[in-house]
Amino acid sequence: MALRIVRCTEDDIDRIVAIGKETYFDTFAGYCSKDIMEAYLAEAFERTKIFSEVRNALSEFYFGYLDAVPVGYIKLNIGKAQSDLQEQNGLEIERIYVKKDYKGQGIGTQLIGFGIHRAIQQKMDFVWLGVWVRNSDAISFYRKNGFMEAGVHPFLMGDEVQTDFIMRRDVLTQ
Repeated sequence: MALRIVRCTEDDIDRIVAIGKETYFDTFAGYCSKDIMEAYLAEAFERTKIFSEVRNALSEFYFGYLDAVPVGYIKLNIGKAQSDLQEQNGLEIERIYVKKDYKGQGIGTQLIGFGIHRAIQQKMDFVWLGVWVRNSDAISFYRKNGFMEAGVHPFLMGDEVQTDFIMRRDVLTQ
């Protein structure tokens, strides 16, 4: 099933916020209290914050569409927009979100392939991302797509400091 991938604009802020909140909640709601989840969603997907991220020249958001339905999105960062490594020769996949009804259909694989393609286009040496150490499904997915653990970094969820693996995949630039 071919995914149509379209760059997001400022007009897409509300849809980015809605998909972000929905997919994050569906994935992680069982791992924390309702209060912590609500506070995190309100902060991480606050409309003006997302607006600023979309306007950042070092970040790119792309929707994945099946027909006319947006089924997920990917956020890519380079340079100082990266959340951790900030190496000039790396591209971060900060978010790769697929709605739960569309998981298992190859959409995540197509989105991650697109992120790798963007890294090659921008002559980056590697792609990296952070993934919660307890998210075994995501870790398995990233390994199947050529990513390997390369370190760890902290992630704040409410008052709790959690640990993310930093996973990295080298890319061949032309």
